[in-house]
Amino acid sequence: MQLPKQVQIKEVGPRDGLQNETTFIPTEEKIQLVNRLSESGLNYIEVTSFVHPKWIPQLADAVEVLKEIKRNSAITYAALVPNSKGLARALDVGVDEVSIFMSASEGHNKSNINKSIDETFPILKEVVDGALAAGKTVRGYISTVIACPYDGYTKPEQVVNVAEKLFDMGISELSLGDTTGVGVPTQVDALLHEMLRHFKAEKLAMHFHDTRGTAIANVMTSLAHGITKFDSAIGGLGGCPYAKGASGNVATEDLLYFLHEMGIETGVSLEKIQQTALYVEGIIGKTLSSKLVAIAREEGKLCQIS
Repeated sequence: MQLPKQVQIKEVGPRDGLQNETTFIPTEEKIQLVNRLSESGLNYIEVTSFVHPKWIPQLADAVEVLKEIKRNSAITYAALVPNSKGLARALDVGVDEVSIFMSASEGHNKSNINKSIDETFPILKEVVDGALAAGKTVRGYISTVIACPYDGYTKPEQVVNVAEKLFDMGISELSLGDTTGVGVPTQVDALLHEMLRHFKAEKLAMHFHDTRGTAIANVMTSLAHGITKFDSAIGGLGGCPYAKGASGNVATEDLLYFLHEMGIETGVSLEKIQQTALYVEGIIGKTLSSKLVAIAREEGKLCQIS
């Protein structure tokens, strides 16, 4: 089996993981979460979002969080930015990388952004141009790459069309999101077969939600295609406010166990991530979906896993 020797984990828990939590988590706890993650060996953390607070109240403290975290120069601290106003705020607090987002399907794009796909491109181009002018890299997200809760299944060609326009704007990397977690390996295989006809594997990352328990299987399919970048969220946090039924992201610790046991290096400490996931359970006040955290919780201690 041909598998990569090394994979990069992009931690999205502080943003994508927390955005769906209805009880406001104190700013100090969010800062502590990012600081703990910064000590785990991760080299990429998506910290927050500069979407208007009325849409994502949980992340209304984006400026305060980015100002107060303890930064490690080896880590990229990113934030989601919807428009030029959000970009100005993000740049003002020294974000390292700007993330932009849209959907491959019209229904989800209109629900999530309140604009059609064609109406979204000019807004995102302003963000990309501004970020590049400020010396920042830009990462793109495409949601609903497998299926849309409003439009049904998404054709791979739709994803390619959106991706081409985003790369033409100047993004350096594209994350492909199975937003509702409906995807299975055959669908991921078909999507990547088409995407890799147009784009290099190193330009793509995969973002799987584990709504139906297929995220790890989809990671395996992606690895077989040469993909080496994966988004994940501590404890399996997450969900999409505009996709009913979308549960959390693949848990960072579950993904780490899976990769490490196959001999794939990540540079991330599974034990430290487990400890941080248990901390997250305490601050959000509910049990997380992560398998590795459940094991640690039941045993009353952290699992000693090679």
